[in-house]
Amino acid sequence: MTNPNDNVPTTTSVLSVAEAEDAALAKSTAAPRSQARIVWGRFLRHRAATISAVILIFLTLLSFTSVGFFGIPGWWPHDYRAAGDVVNGGAPTLSLIPEWLGGDGIRIGDHPFGQENTGKDFFALTMMGTQRSILLGLVLGISSTVIGSIIGAVAGYYRGWVDSVLMRITDLFIVIPLLALAAVVGQIAGNIGKNPIVLAFMLSLLTWTGLARLVRGEVLSLRERDFVLAARASGAGGARIIFRHLMPNVVGVIAVNATFAIAGAILLESSLSYLGFGVVPPETSLGLLISQYQGSFTSRPWLFWWPGMMILAIALSINFLGDGIRDAYDPRQSRSVRREIKRRNRA
Repeated sequence: MTNPNDNVPTTTSVLSVAEAEDAALAKSTAAPRSQARIVWGRFLRHRAATISAVILIFLTLLSFTSVGFFGIPGWWPHDYRAAGDVVNGGAPTLSLIPEWLGGDGIRIGDHPFGQENTGKDFFALTMMGTQRSILLGLVLGISSTVIGSIIGAVAGYYRGWVDSVLMRITDLFIVIPLLALAAVVGQIAGNIGKNPIVLAFMLSLLTWTGLARLVRGEVLSLRERDFVLAARASGAGGARIIFRHLMPNVVGVIAVNATFAIAGAILLESSLSYLGFGVVPPETSLGLLISQYQGSFTSRPWLFWWPGMMILAIALSINFLGDGIRDAYDPRQSRSVRREIKRRNRA
């Protein structure tokens, strides 16, 4: 005869089942992630951005460690200012084609990028130009980002006559052609001193206008939100509300445009140096190298191509990096999401 108590679960069995369910639930439930980790994970899934970041870091480390910086010597044996004997017409000694493919084998040689007219090592010149262009682009891009963010946030928060005055000043800078105005500022910076950092700070006074308008629009949409009204009701001042409550909510727009500002700054400096209004000798930059050796394009094209390829690689890497940051902060802007939305709309 069957005991009816056999089908009743004991307290021990109930506890074991509950513990097993709790363990399974703990495994299946992902740990909460911060906004920074979510953005970082989205960025890592953007292949073009991650590859561009690796390329940009590699070029930066190569340029700063090879020829040295701020008095610290580099590992490359040739000085970019030292002339020497021109070997083999100054042709590059770099070879990347193996012998079994009909090439000269994998080798670097003494002058992988060749030599210029007076025998200076062009690898050292290109690395110093890359270093100066990256440094100038960073200083210019960050400075213009700070200026544009503050002006846009102040104009959007206070509105009224403050907004009118700041936006009319912004319109004045927008109306004047940037390259012409930058050429004048570059000439003034050259008269003040030959330090590229001085040129970067002065050019940053001209390139903040686009970001200021974007930040102003974002702040206008946020200033009437509940958290701003609560901060205002608690007695917080305008500066505290702007920098503690509004600016963190527009950091995505600022970060994306900061990357594009750095790329634009490098291209602007290259254009000015090519025209003779930017970096001046004995300093050097990629744009100045192209300007100095443009006459060698037909006879010794490597003197023109190496700086040009560096500018192209840096600008494209920063632009792809900006695309990845934009998609990380706003996934709706990614191409895959836009394609999926279009597909669902058609369906």
